[in-house]
Amino acid sequence: MNDFPPMIVPVDHTAPVPRRIRAMLSNRCVVDTTNALYLWEWPGYPAYYIPVEDVADGLLRDTGEVEQQARGLARIHQAGHGQARRYDDGLVPGRVTFDWEALDAWFEEDDQVWVHPRSPYHRVDPMRSSRHVKVELDGVVLAESSSTVTVFETGLPTRYYFPRQAVKFEHLTASPTRTQCPYKGRTSEYWSVGDQADLAWSYDFPTVALRPVMGLVAFLNEAVDLTVDGVRLDRVVTHFSR
Repeated sequence: MNDFPPMIVPVDHTAPVPRRIRAMLSNRCVVDTTNALYLWEWPGYPAYYIPVEDVADGLLRDTGEVEQQARGLARIHQAGHGQARRYDDGLVPGRVTFDWEALDAWFEEDDQVWVHPRSPYHRVDPMRSSRHVKVELDGVVLAESSSTVTVFETGLPTRYYFPRQAVKFEHLTASPTRTQCPYKGRTSEYWSVGDQADLAWSYDFPTVALRPVMGLVAFLNEAVDLTVDGVRLDRVVTHFSR
């Protein structure tokens, strides 16, 4: 059993989005609404469901295909670089949801959001900690410190962000991988260890809420051995597990 809070929002739960939502395509604003809905298509995070009248004319091109779902009958449209599903009845009548990659960029108010919408029930709390944390792989110490920033995030194991002087970079190899997170921002660096790819990462320019981790280095709990205050932790199992 994992030792962190799971996602608990039921599928097809809806909630109003209090933020202005906009999306861009080819430098043109094609979605602009203050009346979006969150809908959880799976427990991890919601999708935006946009009123059809808040979508630019000509963006949606009906393919003639339909898809029956528990929340209603969806009409499939081409839109930008992907597809959109429009509902005329059921749980969300008069609304459309887009493949995230169908449009070039999404914004909540004036802040860009990456990967998927942010869940209003999802917390990411960075906290300074004096607990002694050690990271090892195959008996080799990769990092050790009593001054980490510990990040508690809904649905994920606790991540420990180390000062760079506490990291044994002689065991790490720079990787070209870069990832994005709607809650933490875009990574600036990744490192591999031996044949284990992308075990560590850093954010040089995290989101405002995650500024305490700026420039620090975290390791993938699922693939390394962690000892906290002398107690070896079991490796957790998540969708990031190898």
